[in-house]
Amino acid sequence: MSVFDEKQDDLEHYEFRMGVARGRLAVALDSLTDALTMVGQHGVYCQSARQLGKPAMDIQIVMKGITDAKELIASVMEEIRKKQENNSPQRHRDTENS
Repeated sequence: MSVFDEKQDDLEHYEFRMGVARGRLAVALDSLTDALTMVGQHGVYCQSARQLGKPAMDIQIVMKGITDAKELIASVMEEIRKKQENNSPQRHRDTENS
């Protein structure tokens, strides 16, 4: 099943609220958060033999990769938001009236 079918409700919700690009990124961010949660839970049971109390190294690497991807997606969403605000007709009207 396609992600567009599987996440149709979420996509419609976020695309309506944020626009298509930011909405799809928001759904991707949610998916990464879900994956990070599942990997983190697995890390509780899969402990490192070398570093007690820490997840196994492969789990740590996967968690870092997902966390880094989330950070990058969030920064792109913020850049898109800023561009949309700067191009907003309301902003142009406000500056004309000043």
